[in-house]
Amino acid sequence: MIMRPGQQLLLPANPLFIWISLVAALLLNMLQNMGLWGRAAWTPDVLAVVLVFWTVHQPLRVSIGAAFVFGLLMDVHQGGLLGQHAMAYTALSFLAITVHRRLLWFSVPSQAAQVLPLFAVAHGLELMLRLMGGGTFPGWWMVLAPLLEAALWPVVSIVLLAPQRRAPDPDANRPL
Repeated sequence: MIMRPGQQLLLPANPLFIWISLVAALLLNMLQNMGLWGRAAWTPDVLAVVLVFWTVHQPLRVSIGAAFVFGLLMDVHQGGLLGQHAMAYTALSFLAITVHRRLLWFSVPSQAAQVLPLFAVAHGLELMLRLMGGGTFPGWWMVLAPLLEAALWPVVSIVLLAPQRRAPDPDANRPL
């Protein structure tokens, strides 16, 4: 693959780090739901952001099946309609896989603008399933959630790519 000018060559991602970051995002989502705001509609879904990030950067390691399992775990945690998050995360993962090659060619702020519609579709699907299951409308504040998730994209990119940016022991024979 031809790299953009100025783009740093990354080390391979550690699979253990990928799965630890996904479990940490799941736990952060669970803490966020039990925290100060409760299940506020405007709070960003950190697990969705991390799932999209790893689906874009490592599509062979984190796929639609992983998104489905994490979605079921979120459904069980929230005690809502079983399959609501699973369906939203699965659709989000599928959409992320469809754009992952094109998305990596852009800068991180441009990537954030391009994943915003993916997050909006996922929240729309989740809302549709909730309403079809007899739930209540959470309010118009939920429009803020995809915007906050897109704003989290640069932060997540910096944090999760940091271990791959470590320079291996450079020497005269290995300048990269």
